[in-house]
Amino acid sequence: MNSLWLATIALASFYVSYRFYSSFIAKRIYKLDPDFQTPAHELEDGRDYVPTNKWIVLGHHFTSVAGAAPIVGPAIAIYWGWLPAILWVALGTIFAAGVHDFGTMVLSVRHKGRSIGTLADQLIGKRARILFLFIILILVLMINAVFAWVISNLFISFPASVLSVFIQIPLAVWIGYYTYKRQGNILIPSIFVLFVMYGTAVLASYIPALQIDLVQMFGGENQTGFMGLSGLSMAFLVWIIILMVYVYIASVLPVWKLLQPRDFINAQQLILGLIVLYAGLAIMAPDVTAPMKNQAASDVSWFPLLFITIACGAVSGFHGLVASGTTSKQIDKETDTRFVGYLGAVGEGALAIITILAVGTFFSGSEAFASTYSSFAAAGEHGLNAFIQGAGQLATGLWIPAEVARTIIAVIVVSFAATTLDSSVRLMRYIISELGEVYEIKPLTNIHVATSVSVVSSAALVLLPEGPKGIGSGGYLLWPLFGTSNQLLAGISFLLITIWLKRKGRPIIYTFVPMVFLLSMTLWAMIQQVLFEWSGYGENTMDPLLFLMGSIILGFTIWILLEAFALLRKSKLTK
Repeated sequence: MNSLWLATIALASFYVSYRFYSSFIAKRIYKLDPDFQTPAHELEDGRDYVPTNKWIVLGHHFTSVAGAAPIVGPAIAIYWGWLPAILWVALGTIFAAGVHDFGTMVLSVRHKGRSIGTLADQLIGKRARILFLFIILILVLMINAVFAWVISNLFISFPASVLSVFIQIPLAVWIGYYTYKRQGNILIPSIFVLFVMYGTAVLASYIPALQIDLVQMFGGENQTGFMGLSGLSMAFLVWIIILMVYVYIASVLPVWKLLQPRDFINAQQLILGLIVLYAGLAIMAPDVTAPMKNQAASDVSWFPLLFITIACGAVSGFHGLVASGTTSKQIDKETDTRFVGYLGAVGEGALAIITILAVGTFFSGSEAFASTYSSFAAAGEHGLNAFIQGAGQLATGLWIPAEVARTIIAVIVVSFAATTLDSSVRLMRYIISELGEVYEIKPLTNIHVATSVSVVSSAALVLLPEGPKGIGSGGYLLWPLFGTSNQLLAGISFLLITIWLKRKGRPIIYTFVPMVFLLSMTLWAMIQQVLFEWSGYGENTMDPLLFLMGSIILGFTIWILLEAFALLRKSKLTK
């Protein structure tokens, strides 16, 4: 099968869905009001609530939700074949992700910028709110650990990318001051930053002195040093500490100082990256060498795990956290939510599609694919690197040297992941502060105390568990639970949107169907994992970390659903 036909069909379906389906949802279901006073105006504080141009908000939202997950998930899920992966991404984006991201943003804007977790109080009850907040807290904690692990891995695997990523930070702060304080135009300075970043990436690809390789600095991968740690483990440790210091600073700064300008730059990186990859695909028009349906994938069934493995890129509960946690506080006009929410989901779907095609066209043939994707575990270990290699191969269609292409792709992926990481830490700070208010624990309402708790607990989760990767294995071990809990969160968010629509007397079928599908698939998958895999049932080895965290999330989710169904049974929705 030629990859160009697959890309054309997918992108055409995305265009039609945004042009017509999202317009229908905006007018007939969510009923957007251009004159509604948004929380960014009503509660403007110069830190979190800041009315912002919709293009800049799209940049923040797009890069925050994109991260590395719509790359990692599809790059793993192609293990079952390219057809099921592409179908789930396309249909999920159109009928689930777009409606979900758009809906959680509207719901938050209509309720003074409150996060989706706190809205459970008003829509279901106080008990459900507290349970939901704890589910979200555990999820963002896992996200912090997973993405810190991903970024550290990429820095170690692609040391030429490090300098470009860190150069972006002070330049983004400069742009923030220039655009916010002096009302300057953000476009030209952000393009300048891209030139600086990619120029640095080109130089670092050929000049070893510009490559920050901590593994070699600590004597090599297997060299034993401080506290008996290998050079590889020391590199993980140092990178994670550096990342945690960075996210602490980034998450307490006002959004205009770093988050917005950096996310606008990263949005341009994402758009440029998509253009380069799709243009390379159009020029090279390679055939997909990965199997359409991998008959050799017998160790792990695709159903229902496909819908868990590809979360971001099809539908993701984390998007609802970003939409209601940070994005809704920056919306200038309520009508901007369609542009930011649905179009952001479409953009992420396009990224997931090119990820599948980059991996699917990378291998010389089915034997080479089977060698790398020999098992589901192997797919998890090699999927991200397979994407970077495959994307670099597509970029050579534009006459970009392969080594430079791989470095720039690594820079883009790390930038996305870092955006997700510091947005997630900021969200975790919000949630901890909200829990501090609920339980009247005053210190937790302090911005620096809440941020410190977020950063320290995230660092501990990624560093403390021992696993096949040694120190820093927390993110690797948590990936299976991350996908499942993420989709459960999306299902619960759909439930809240559905209840809100029901109370307003509006059609609920467009949110109810994806809600039922997501909750069915994820509860099925999580019950399998918790009761039969992680518990040590039969011949399986017990995994205490995943079993404990999975059991808590599963129990809280079932409790929330029972609360909601009890509410429905008592016919309180119309009151």
